[in-house]
Amino acid sequence: MIPYGVGVDIGCRMCLSVFDIAPKDLVDKEQYFTRELNEATLFGSGSMFQNPADHEVMYRQEFDELGLLKGLQERARKQIGSSGSGNHFVEWGVVEVKEKDEVFDVEAGTYIGLLSHSGSRALGANIANHYTKLAKEKRRLPGDAVNLAWLSLDEQEGIEYWMAMNLAGDYASACHHIIHQKIAKKLGRQPLTMVENHHNYAWKEKWEGKDVIVHRKGATPAGKGVLGIIPGSMTAPGFIVKGKGEIASLNSASHGAGRKMSRTAALKTVTHKELNDALAKQGVKLLGGGLDESPFAYKDIHEVMKAQTALVETVGVFHPKIVKMDGAMPKQWRKKGQNQDSDGFKGLMGE
Repeated sequence: MIPYGVGVDIGCRMCLSVFDIAPKDLVDKEQYFTRELNEATLFGSGSMFQNPADHEVMYRQEFDELGLLKGLQERARKQIGSSGSGNHFVEWGVVEVKEKDEVFDVEAGTYIGLLSHSGSRALGANIANHYTKLAKEKRRLPGDAVNLAWLSLDEQEGIEYWMAMNLAGDYASACHHIIHQKIAKKLGRQPLTMVENHHNYAWKEKWEGKDVIVHRKGATPAGKGVLGIIPGSMTAPGFIVKGKGEIASLNSASHGAGRKMSRTAALKTVTHKELNDALAKQGVKLLGGGLDESPFAYKDIHEVMKAQTALVETVGVFHPKIVKMDGAMPKQWRKKGQNQDSDGFKGLMGE
């Protein structure tokens, strides 16, 4: 396994809950739905809860077996259920289903959806940085190949990384479930269905009859019949998809639209007026978020989806309406002396 190839935000994922609620409620009761987003999670790379939710993942034996994890456990406990910074979000939107799919199993119609995108927070970042350093020290690769340093499953460091990576993935999933459970409880109803898929991870799979490790950094599983969500941007739709199991792509598809503009370029070229006009045009309310995450910084999701029709089938569409993101200025653009949190911007961006 290549720790750098998995990435710093281990197990970063999408999670969608579909509720049988009329979409017009997002307009009629906008203040209520806005409040629930604001109260359900925390944003910001250093954010921690004073009274965090309790979850079984925090009692996993890996925390006792690996010294690195033991030192990260308390912070992980305080961050569970939080969402981080960068391109991470929690948002309300309208889910459109044109016809019922046997796997997605939701009747044709329009619904309210709750969509979240975030990962394993400081826990995953510290695991990634620690084992990437160990891999580089063990392999000593030259020049441009240095980040391809690997750990194998027949050596202690590789066994430890595999254990820690899987824990971080389960922790990321728990963060989403806590957020969705909090909101479902406030709504007083359970979702019709929940769909989640993750990236920045490594899987044990079969390839041409051999046992291999498949790294998906910025890619998501798309095995035959596997459900997932591929988001666009804060104003563009996300697509609920079902994998076709295309071997040529290693049963994978894109995990999102992908950037066409760097964060630096977006901050220099996109204006607040342009962002506000784009939000108004699509009827989207933005809570937090910045120019570096504006829709202009992302590729056209419709073109991206056209390019991967051999990989996935669309079974539903999610249209964002109330979007919550971190509103803080990214660290590398803050002036000297401005307050900075302690997680490290690079380690928590996820992408």
